[in-house]
Amino acid sequence: MDATEQAEAAPASELAQEQAQHAPEHGYTANKDAYLRRLKRIEGQVRGIARMVDEDKYCIDILTQVSAVTKALHAVSLGLVEEHIGHCVVGAAAEPDPEARAEAIDAKVKEAAEAIGRLLR
Repeated sequence: MDATEQAEAAPASELAQEQAQHAPEHGYTANKDAYLRRLKRIEGQVRGIARMVDEDKYCIDILTQVSAVTKALHAVSLGLVEEHIGHCVVGAAAEPDPEARAEAIDAKVKEAAEAIGRLLR
């Protein structure tokens, strides 16, 4: 890499580092890799179900696999809800201004309740 390329790459690298530092940390961030592995496994299961349909497999066998995927997605969902409560709701409770804290807690709890409601439908 010559000096011009290095000069062009440096701002891009610095920008990427700055964006990473300012990227919001979510409750699941610490377990992001585990969630991605689980989701990739689920993605593979869904492709397998599509293949089963394409190959005219027995309907009960397909439904069994759909049930397994549904259960796996519920496990991911519950993990994300737990992470949201443990990080986002607790983080809202750490707000120093009492009025802002109450509003932030209410908003985060409402988000969690609505998400749980969507999961239960």
